[in-house]
Amino acid sequence: MTVTPAIEADVLRRQDPELADILLGERERQSTTLQLIAAENFCSPAVLAALGSPLANKYAEGYPGARHHGGCEVVDVAERIAVARARELFGAQHANVQSHSGSSAVLAAYAALLRPGDTVLALGLAYGGHLTHGSPANFSGRWFDFVGYGVDAETGLVDRDQVLTLARTRRPKAIVCGSTAYPRHIDYAFFREVADEVGAYLIADAAHPIGLVAGGAAPNPVPYADIVCATTHKVLRGPRGGMILCGADLAERVDRAVFPFTQGGAQMHTIAAKAVAFGEAATSAFAVYAHQVVTNARVLAAQLTAEGLVVTTGGTDTHLITADPSPLGVDGRTARGRLAAAGMVLDCCALPHGDTRGLRLGTAAVTTQGMGEGEMRKIAALLAAVLRGDVEPARAREEVRELAGGFPPYPR
Repeated sequence: MTVTPAIEADVLRRQDPELADILLGERERQSTTLQLIAAENFCSPAVLAALGSPLANKYAEGYPGARHHGGCEVVDVAERIAVARARELFGAQHANVQSHSGSSAVLAAYAALLRPGDTVLALGLAYGGHLTHGSPANFSGRWFDFVGYGVDAETGLVDRDQVLTLARTRRPKAIVCGSTAYPRHIDYAFFREVADEVGAYLIADAAHPIGLVAGGAAPNPVPYADIVCATTHKVLRGPRGGMILCGADLAERVDRAVFPFTQGGAQMHTIAAKAVAFGEAATSAFAVYAHQVVTNARVLAAQLTAEGLVVTTGGTDTHLITADPSPLGVDGRTARGRLAAAGMVLDCCALPHGDTRGLRLGTAAVTTQGMGEGEMRKIAALLAAVLRGDVEPARAREEVRELAGGFPPYPR
């Protein structure tokens, strides 16, 4: 099934050739480089079909059966299917699938539970916390009093003693567990115990691991957290967007926090695409995929270590790896630039205990393409060779093109 039928039918090219070239250029970029950004993936042709459907035309403020616009009888069915599939997939009593992004899902969770000025305990940004976990440049850091916990200096794992001490001394209204650059499983039971002891709400930001949860390759936060925020892309392999899972007791507060408090009209084409992705994630094939993502990440982390990089926490439990390239003679930003020139697309991230910038990479997209352990070893070896200067980026770019060419994300 083609993923760009309008382009191939020359519809867009006849009307707007400039934009047609851009879309085709991006497809070419994705097909000839290695997508190692931990937050990205390739969604299926069926998900893309829903995104490009006439549902994009429909205004649908409100919720099924209670819209502020007429003509929503069809899109209401799509949203009800998405909600039902999300609830079943994650074992949640309630699901809101309208959030436009993971950040807007977190905003709605805070709006449902907190008031401006409330104290919130979350993983510090220097240790892998997200912008919505208290960055002064973000609404979270401006509206709430965030207290950051960190990780153990030797192991790189969450410092449980510090979490407990800060919770007892600061008595937060909410505790956030989750991150954007922490490669290990979160102990949700521990955070639940701490939250209960100090009378705090527990919010799990599961944007990164939620796809692994769907595939049975990571622990499920739903039984422990009051509210779970997540994205629908990343490992879950759906459209770019967010969702919120919670118990029945918080359902009305969460829904009102999404609409009308923080968002207007729902994006019905995206919600339909989420429903498609939830359906795909419920299959045995997706479970195999999710476990392969983790296997690939562990192999990649081990090979990067063998090549001389320092992998944070000594490995990974998930799709995500953070690593310090400085033993190879380059800092994180320089490394990212060299690798980009070689066709290896990844991110920089903060590394704990210091001002060092490292690399953050993930295996979700390359696993979707069909790559396995052998390809992970090749990627690690080529990455290290580029950073050491053993291979020029231009030459490595051709090797990357050849490797990617054997695993097209959207075969023609």
